[in-house]
Amino acid sequence: MARKLVDKVLGFMGFEEEPVEEEEKEHFREEDPVPQVKRKGQVFSLHTQRQVRVIVAEPRVFEDVQAIADHLKNRRPVVVNLERAESDLARRIVDFISGATYALNGSMQKVGNGIFLFVPSNMDIAGNIKEYGERGIFPWKDE
Repeated sequence: MARKLVDKVLGFMGFEEEPVEEEEKEHFREEDPVPQVKRKGQVFSLHTQRQVRVIVAEPRVFEDVQAIADHLKNRRPVVVNLERAESDLARRIVDFISGATYALNGSMQKVGNGIFLFVPSNMDIAGNIKEYGERGIFPWKDE
């Protein structure tokens, strides 16, 4: 009974013993190897690397942020350049994308003046720049 259980498990995994018939045994000489195990599984590589596409966005109107959030949902990192955006618009954009990034368990990092990096949950940001100063996260804009 234990032998049948082992045979079933091996059959499920793709390894089956191939029964050798009496007639076939007569055709083989003793020095010829007799194949006894037949493998049915496929071989595939576990080291699959996908090329990552980084999206660079420079939103001019608030309606552009939905496309940025869609990129994050599709697991693509996004660099957002807000250097030319108005101060109020830049705040709204960062708030919206920060919320979307948080909801998707992603991360956000300020890279430079008005440039932000948003990454999805399958990526991590190494390094930390936190020199906001007294003007906060938007020091390049006048109040």
